[in-house]
Amino acid sequence: MSERATREETVNVVWSGNWVAERLGVALEGGDELGDLLGLALRRNPKRAHLLVSNVLGKHVPQLPSVVHGAGYELGERVRALLGPQEARRAVVLGYAETATGLGHAVADGLRDAPYLHSTRRPVAGVAPAGGFEESHSHATSHLLLPEDRDLLAGGGPASTLVLVDDEFSTGNTVLNTVRALHALHPRERYVIVALVDMRSPADRDRLTAFAAEIGARVDLVTRAAGTVALPDGVLERGQALVAEQEARTPASAPPSVPVPARVTRVALDWPAGVPDGGRHGFTPDHRTALEAALPAMAERIATALDAGAPDRGDDHGQGADGDRDRIPAAEPDRDRSPARGQGQDRVRDQDQGRVRAPRRVLVLGFEELMYAPLRLGTALEELLGARAEVRYSTTTRSPVLAVDDPGYAIRTRLVFPAHDDPADGPGDRYAYNVAGAGFDAVVAVVDSTADTPALHAPDGLLARLAEHTGQVLLAVVPSYTPTPVQEPAVLPEPLRGPDFSSYAPDEVGWLLQDLSDTELEAPTEEREEAIQSGGAHYAESLPVEYQPSPAYQALFTAALETSAARIARAVGTVTETVLAERGPRPVLVSLARAGTPVGVLMRRWARHRHGLDLPHYAISIVRGRGIDATALRWLAAHHDPADVVFVDGWTGKGAITRELAAAVEAFEASGGPAGFDPEIAVLADPGGCVRTYGTRDDFLIPSACLNSTVSGLISRTVLRADLVGPDDFHGGKFYRELAASDVSNHFLDTVAARFDDVAAEVDDATKELLAADRAPTWEGWAAVERISEEYGIHDVNLVKPGVGETTRVLLRRVPWKILARRGAGPDLEHIRLLAEQRGVPVEEVDDLPYSCVGLIHPRFTRGATGADGRAVAGGSPVADGGEAVREA
Repeated sequence: MSERATREETVNVVWSGNWVAERLGVALEGGDELGDLLGLALRRNPKRAHLLVSNVLGKHVPQLPSVVHGAGYELGERVRALLGPQEARRAVVLGYAETATGLGHAVADGLRDAPYLHSTRRPVAGVAPAGGFEESHSHATSHLLLPEDRDLLAGGGPASTLVLVDDEFSTGNTVLNTVRALHALHPRERYVIVALVDMRSPADRDRLTAFAAEIGARVDLVTRAAGTVALPDGVLERGQALVAEQEARTPASAPPSVPVPARVTRVALDWPAGVPDGGRHGFTPDHRTALEAALPAMAERIATALDAGAPDRGDDHGQGADGDRDRIPAAEPDRDRSPARGQGQDRVRDQDQGRVRAPRRVLVLGFEELMYAPLRLGTALEELLGARAEVRYSTTTRSPVLAVDDPGYAIRTRLVFPAHDDPADGPGDRYAYNVAGAGFDAVVAVVDSTADTPALHAPDGLLARLAEHTGQVLLAVVPSYTPTPVQEPAVLPEPLRGPDFSSYAPDEVGWLLQDLSDTELEAPTEEREEAIQSGGAHYAESLPVEYQPSPAYQALFTAALETSAARIARAVGTVTETVLAERGPRPVLVSLARAGTPVGVLMRRWARHRHGLDLPHYAISIVRGRGIDATALRWLAAHHDPADVVFVDGWTGKGAITRELAAAVEAFEASGGPAGFDPEIAVLADPGGCVRTYGTRDDFLIPSACLNSTVSGLISRTVLRADLVGPDDFHGGKFYRELAASDVSNHFLDTVAARFDDVAAEVDDATKELLAADRAPTWEGWAAVERISEEYGIHDVNLVKPGVGETTRVLLRRVPWKILARRGAGPDLEHIRLLAEQRGVPVEEVDDLPYSCVGLIHPRFTRGATGADGRAVAGGSPVADGGEAVREA
């Protein structure tokens, strides 16, 4: 036996979970096979410190392709035996991105006749999601389902079985989320859960049983091994501290291990036409047959390229089997199925040269969700090369895991490189584990064509990183499968950004609007009010005249901002932290133009200030009675995962916009638009109890309600008129460049953001309290508005404007009738009383009001009608209407 083989066998005696177990007290409790299947590592994740590292999955630990595929195939055969051949043919297999995409595909192979689909975190332009769900403990939580065949998930109807495949079954949360979402769409009688290991606690086992009874379906579980993870108290905090300590002393990426980087050579696979690169859009038995027939020839092309580019085995790379460099062992839990190094396979005869040499060591490296294609290329290459080479397989990953060069730790080395597939969640680091220092003579990097970008070939990209650790790098590109037909318009408009449109910085917000700045749309307030109330025009078809505020009123805004800046900062921080906790690490903020837009910018600033996140932020139009901008939603779905979109508004009044958005999203999906948008709104203030996600439910003055375009980036409220907005156009808006001298948009943002550090501790406490509270909407405000509308003989809830912000706008932009103030309301109403006095509007104190105040618009208005004294109200300081009649946004 060679010295290297002896050294590897000695190392392999050490369990790759010892390092974590000794330091944190984490232990695997179960059968003997559990330790062979799993090691332990630590990861940078605020929800779970430890990572179970599979030795047969092919994700973090390079393994024989036959072992990886065989593990899934055997599970698939067991499911086939459980269901019987007839029911197995009617089953649909669903795998989880990213770690189980290859495992799920192998399980489908074992069932033989079942179609396969895996979830994805990569939205595909023109493909509408058929569903989605959340993975609560993951670093990247949102999953999309993008089948080309929209009926795939329906299978053979209620009697068909859905087989769900994940690498580990830990809490059951992910599976429950999936089944709940899909059962609502396509109820069925039976589900089978498949995993390599079942690591649930007894409580979680009971939970799954109860859930199955709740939905009235049978749920079976098929796993290779079972056990539990024993976690001592405080393990999360101690794990995070240990990660920080180790990362402070360890390089981010493994240093180069060869003196001269390898040359990168592209190899043409001749991938079979019409065969998808994986299961992102579905993979049928016919696809499987075509791929199986093409695999031997593709393996031949790779082998030829390996031979042609192989470096001299006597060179100084230190990667050959004759080198004396220590290398990381690859896990071999199925040792009876693995080549036994040192027992007749350490050296083979080179037929061409007539000399004896060591077998080559080749890694086939897949790419994130692209696991199955490289795995099958690896199995074909392993079979073709036989004793001539030891072929291993693993893939890159999005998951950040600590690397520790210790035999008792599962992740020995880490390569770090930038994402190279233009991911929806923006740029970020990606990783390849246990590749550096593993003694690979050659690496075959397999990516799909979407990921074959300049970033892949950059000096700090994946290929360059691999070249620093091996003697040969091959690049094999699998064509990304594009479902047909693509239903989206060929060209969608692009967002408008400052300084060409709005006074906000270009990265603060992208306006999903068309520029109507050169179109005459303004009309006097009284004229618009009469036309709207008479039914002669819709409020969104025109704009009020934009007047600059008087010096006295500008002083009111300044005083209100100074008084409430910290209060607003607290609410901004609280709503942002709630969104990050419940909607994933990288939500896409979509503010409802225009009242929501300053709030969206502030939320984006908070996420960057506290967490270093650059969240995408767009502004979108929604119009009462006419719904949301469908073109803007299509644009969002083409560029982001709809499940990541979080709609943002400034405040709720009676909740009309909340209901409008829910109805608009439902209508959009019913008309064939992409599904997956969550209509729940995140707001700064929710005094009416209309939403779950808010910064506060106090009713206080938000200074951005005091002004119009001059506090909203100089943008008008939105316009929807048939002669200006076509079916594939964004709704319109105007940029009032001429008001730049009065613009306080960025002053408002900067003043609030300057208080972020002051309120950070309060935000943490408030967020913790909110996340644990019952935040179900009470709709208390809507009930109050209906009661007031009837009591005061208005009989139109649209003329009742509840809350400090809406009442302020009634006094400034509409024809007010009277103000209702909650008895005993304090300083928050000082400006309301001042404005009411200036306009001659009575203020009536009342009891049992859920808001601080309510503004009533004059009912049945004509230009001959007035406010309190019977004459037209023309006084005050007219400024522009900042939003729709339903919400004055």
